[in-house]
Amino acid sequence: MKRSREMEENGSRATAGEEEESPAIGIDLGTTYSCVGVWQPHHGRVEIIPNDLGNRTTPSWVAFTDAERLIGESAQNQAAMNLSNTIFEVKRLIGRTFRDAMVQNDMKHWPFKLTVVPDAGVGKKPMIVVTYKGEEKHFSAEEISSMILQKMKTIAEAYLGKQVKNAVITVPAYFNDLQRNSTKDAGLIAGLNVLRIINEPTAAAFAYGLHNKGTGIANSDLKNILVFDLGGGTFDISIVTMVKDVIEVKAVNGDTHLGGVDFNNRMVSHFAAEFERKHHKDISNNPRALSRLKTACERAKRMLSSASETFINIESLFDGTDFSSTITRARFEKMNLDLFEDCMASVEKCLKDAKMDKVDIHDIVLVGGSTRIPKVQELLQDLFHGKQLCKNISPDEAVAYGAAFHAAALTNACLGKNKDTVLVDVCPLSLGIEVYDGGMLVVIPRNTTIPTKMTRNDLTFVVDYQTRCTIQVYEGEMPIAKDNNFLGEFSIEGIPPAPAGVAKFIDSFEIDANGILTVTTELVGSNNSNQITITNHSGRLSKEEIDRMVKEAEDYRAQDEERKKAIEAKNALESYIHQARRCGRRVQTKAARIKLKNTIETTVQWLEWNDLLRDAGKFEEKMKELKSMCESVMAETHHQGSDTAIKHEIIEISD
Repeated sequence: MKRSREMEENGSRATAGEEEESPAIGIDLGTTYSCVGVWQPHHGRVEIIPNDLGNRTTPSWVAFTDAERLIGESAQNQAAMNLSNTIFEVKRLIGRTFRDAMVQNDMKHWPFKLTVVPDAGVGKKPMIVVTYKGEEKHFSAEEISSMILQKMKTIAEAYLGKQVKNAVITVPAYFNDLQRNSTKDAGLIAGLNVLRIINEPTAAAFAYGLHNKGTGIANSDLKNILVFDLGGGTFDISIVTMVKDVIEVKAVNGDTHLGGVDFNNRMVSHFAAEFERKHHKDISNNPRALSRLKTACERAKRMLSSASETFINIESLFDGTDFSSTITRARFEKMNLDLFEDCMASVEKCLKDAKMDKVDIHDIVLVGGSTRIPKVQELLQDLFHGKQLCKNISPDEAVAYGAAFHAAALTNACLGKNKDTVLVDVCPLSLGIEVYDGGMLVVIPRNTTIPTKMTRNDLTFVVDYQTRCTIQVYEGEMPIAKDNNFLGEFSIEGIPPAPAGVAKFIDSFEIDANGILTVTTELVGSNNSNQITITNHSGRLSKEEIDRMVKEAEDYRAQDEERKKAIEAKNALESYIHQARRCGRRVQTKAARIKLKNTIETTVQWLEWNDLLRDAGKFEEKMKELKSMCESVMAETHHQGSDTAIKHEIIEISD
């Protein structure tokens, strides 16, 4: 579901002029890797956009140093030397409270520090603590996520050669309301106009439809597709019916805290215990050793997708002690079998919710890097009695591919029949109210097709002569209301005093096509009613906080740009020094040669002293000084009858 403030409602469409100036992109904001795509109307297809290193996915990592902010591979590559200031897996934090059991467990595996802002109270928003340019900074999960989104935006802009503003961002199908809106806030902070937040498996279904299209997104035959999405940190299943240009989600299920990261952590625990047995040394409280072991385990896990056994070798893992070991695919499968079986149980539940049998599923689409694990494929295939799995779309790119197509559809950029594609979605979690005994009374069950309106007209008051009633709205599947996600509350007053059970009221829940929920309570036999449109301010960033973070994000972008220009100017100066030295060796006048050499050495020494300088103008000024000296020496040499070709070479360098 997508519920948000009126000022930023989902489903907004860019105008034709905006679309032409600002292509719409699709972003898969992943736990471990992110991916961005764009619809190319002239080619009639989606392009997955490579980053500046040529990679089609970018690590969802952000790091802070004394000099700069790093995002993607550059952040990941320096992690071992800067653990406490390198942030990853932030998707596991977004929309959660500090006291959330999942957050408390994840903190054991993270080398960076979390805290709560002093005035936020117990169980409020977690803040990530880093040291940046010598100062302690606190960042919310939304801010870190916005930096990753901003990186994907920059990648797209570099590829397209124009500014990008509009985007569709994907989230796990089982994300709750707060997690979805927090992701949207991250997009706003990144400077994006978030056209829509859509479910990752639904986006993958778009990709499947485009890949298998006849006329329009799919052919005229009805197909039931099961999308099995097991990524780095989340797991989703969606059952989707596709016919002609209609994609209808029938049911979703999953776990927002299950993925490749958990498989890695099991392996890390296994090898940490082995290291302690062999060497009588405990590395469980050493972040650097654990980080190096985790990197090795990630590599081993990938190897086991194609090999039956692999090795782990880490020099000086801890206290000067090397560590080497082996792991078989069978051992890896055994240590994670319960998690794999949980995935299969979720598939069974999703089939039940969709009111389908296994034989009703025409295709099983694999999405997410963790679907490459052979045991996962084996269990899934066995569950469907040997049915072949669909592997003809990239599991790493399918979600971004579908999101980019949907972004194009929302901005009218699609050509032909694809522009008429209709998406019919469901609400992933049950919606209801808290009743007198603290229980959760469900009004809209999970997997109900939206838009919808459902009413409970059998409600009454349980307190004698009650004149006021507070309605608290929740989403989730737990029987106790307070164990679910709180959405909001409102009151109805002026109830005529009466014995318990006499006065009746009606609760209506209405969700529109954009996922905006409105709850109305009406007292039977009167005009007394009240309603609330859920905006979920509780736990969400305020408009003032978002405005502040947008300004800070712009400042960080400006700093990054200054840093980039300074590096380019420094590299240009170093290159010029190298060429000036080469040309200097051809200067035939000794005095001129010494004069040039001294100037070059002075410049080199200045560079060493100013290695961390971030002012491009200073490097450019030094370049002008060196060029001026070179040209002066060459002019003097030429005046004395030396080879004029040398002057031409230096002058070419200065152009």
